[in-house]
Amino acid sequence: MIKGLIEDFKTLYKYEGEVKVFFSPGRVNLIGEHTDYNGGFVFPCALDFGTYAVAVKRNDNIFRMYSKNFENLGIIEFSLDRLINEPQDDWANYPKGVIKTFLEAGFNINSGFDVLFYGNIPNGAGLSSSASIELATSVILKDLFNLDVDMVSMVKLSQKAENKFIGVNCGIMDQFAIGMGKKDNAILLDCNTLNYQYAPVVLNGASIVIANTNKKRGLADSKYNERRGSCEAAVKVLNENGIDIKYLGELSVERFNEIKHLITDEEQLKRATHAVTENERTKVAVEKLNAGDIEAFGQLMNQSHISLRDDYEVTGFELDSLVEAAWEAEGVIGARMTGAGFGGCTVSIVKDEYIESFKKSVGEKYTAKTGLVADFYVAKIGDGSRKLGDF
Repeated sequence: MIKGLIEDFKTLYKYEGEVKVFFSPGRVNLIGEHTDYNGGFVFPCALDFGTYAVAVKRNDNIFRMYSKNFENLGIIEFSLDRLINEPQDDWANYPKGVIKTFLEAGFNINSGFDVLFYGNIPNGAGLSSSASIELATSVILKDLFNLDVDMVSMVKLSQKAENKFIGVNCGIMDQFAIGMGKKDNAILLDCNTLNYQYAPVVLNGASIVIANTNKKRGLADSKYNERRGSCEAAVKVLNENGIDIKYLGELSVERFNEIKHLITDEEQLKRATHAVTENERTKVAVEKLNAGDIEAFGQLMNQSHISLRDDYEVTGFELDSLVEAAWEAEGVIGARMTGAGFGGCTVSIVKDEYIESFKKSVGEKYTAKTGLVADFYVAKIGDGSRKLGDF
């Protein structure tokens, strides 16, 4: 595949000579949803599919960008002295935002580059194609301009680009999982402190199966920012009543139960209940995984989905239909929605001998209920964003 992408790059840009190739994965979150911006724990892993990039530095200040996923948009061109979020530049605003954020952080980017991107993450699936292209751009910048920058800094700059340049108020989980991913490990990340530990994912004859609802959703204009606002409002109410916290993730379930009567707005209470209980579930889930208790891990995944459905209300008909079909399927250890919600994907742990029958039964039930066709991916856990080499 890489050979084909290099040939495509050379044909497109009429270029002969050495090119640099980079890869940035997608990610899936095993448990810990909508906890990242609440200062809690998440437990994501990088996937073995993602975004490939072929790039060559230019001698002027022009950037030319092309994506094989959006071939109808052609080459998108912009210059170093006009890094503005422009609707006609579509997907290219993500790498553009990263370039601008690096410049603002004082890094010396003194020319443009030509790049061809190709992603085998399904677009709009909630597996973080946007964060994947942001980190791909970060590793391109580091390499082409010999920047002295570590991965955690690149993760933070990529998140800042999405928050400030794109205008999506995302937490840091997506970028962190993609940048810091490690083969066969998930990452228990404290989103408040950025302390993290790798946990080996040993599933003993089972695999991670991701199912895409194929329901289109836009994160920026979804209810995401509303949910975040409700949680911040709940923190404010607690602060006004003498509870000194910055994030809901600082509260244990026990402590929350003692003080939750202070939150009188029903919606804020439900959102806060999810944030606190999901944070607790995530910590317990990793303990269970480390102890080799996959069944208990699966039960916590199921509880996570119920909380996201009932308290956080981010699932919707399609995700619920897909998860409920998974719960009914033979060989399923646990299943839940993953990502922001309102469409996107589910993640299930399925015993290997049942994977084919799982895809068949879940797919048929889902289509019968929704009229949509789900796509299934048996996922392997891979390494984070990196340069693949000079070719």
